Amino acid sequence: MSLRSIIAGAGGYLPERVVTNDELARTVDTSDDWIRERTGIRQRHFAGPHETAAFMGTAAARAALTHAKAEPSDVDAVILATSTPDQAFPATAIRVMAALGMQRGFGFDLAAACAGFIYALSVADGMIRAGQAKGVLVIGSEVYSRILNWQDRGTCVLFGDGAGAVFLRASDGSDTDQGILSTHLHAQGSLGDILYVDGAVGQRDRPGHLVMNGREVFRHAVTRLAEAVDEALNANGLARRDIDWLVPHQANRRIIDGMGRKLGLAADRVVITVDRHANTSAASVPLALSEACQDGRIKRGDLVLLEALGGGLAWGSALVRM
Repeated sequence: MSLRSIIAGAGGYLPERVVTNDELARTVDTSDDWIRERTGIRQRHFAGPHETAAFMGTAAARAALTHAKAEPSDVDAVILATSTPDQAFPATAIRVMAALGMQRGFGFDLAAACAGFIYALSVADGMIRAGQAKGVLVIGSEVYSRILNWQDRGTCVLFGDGAGAVFLRASDGSDTDQGILSTHLHAQGSLGDILYVDGAVGQRDRPGHLVMNGREVFRHAVTRLAEAVDEALNANGLARRDIDWLVPHQANRRIIDGMGRKLGLAADRVVITVDRHANTSAASVPLALSEACQDGRIKRGDLVLLEALGGGLAWGSALVRM
């Protein structure tokens, strides 16, 4: 009997500080109307000094384990997607392992920008299917507020901080079709210069700020994501009408609405948090998934489509039977 990865639990963490559009407008040349009209965002959370990627990732991981009725001792591996790690090394995942009190297993970080959680979920699923692990924490944790250029109103209003996590548990699938049905990953390096961070630990004399050509990213996003969605459905012999829930990357309300229309989904079948969280990059999909699982919207047996696109360009989808 082949192994399958079950999403046994989901959890999230948002920083204590909430920053509204009006508050941003006091220091940035923008307005609440301007931001809402173009993005659908009305507020976001910004991390305090103690709320690092590791701190937030640990909190989200604990919430996911609690939801799954699991313990740190059930975890064999921690895979953490982030573009804003605490340090170049050790990996933020290792810091999370320490904070959880894990005495065994392994962990590593994965960088695929906003698509990071989908990438990490695919890697974790592959490890479980290969028998390398029976329990894996998959985390997205980001502190984008620390890499934003506050002179660029076109980008600094779009992002927020936070962390989301899921706990994957191995199942032999003998009595259910529950679990991750398939994941699909893509990247196009020739588009890397339309969304990037201008700096890194290994480079000097660069500000380390996020740079984005929003028009070009928007142009590619809906097309690429729709392709990844259809790829997932075709791989499993399913149709768009079979999807119960879409949990998209929370970058822009216009992109999310465009995806919902392409799939023919009613608005109340699309999980939206961008209005309150803004774009939390690799954390956005697990944060949205956690919210919809915790409040009871997503139930066992529902077919859920996850998708995200980010710098690289990197994008992907995952089809999950909850």
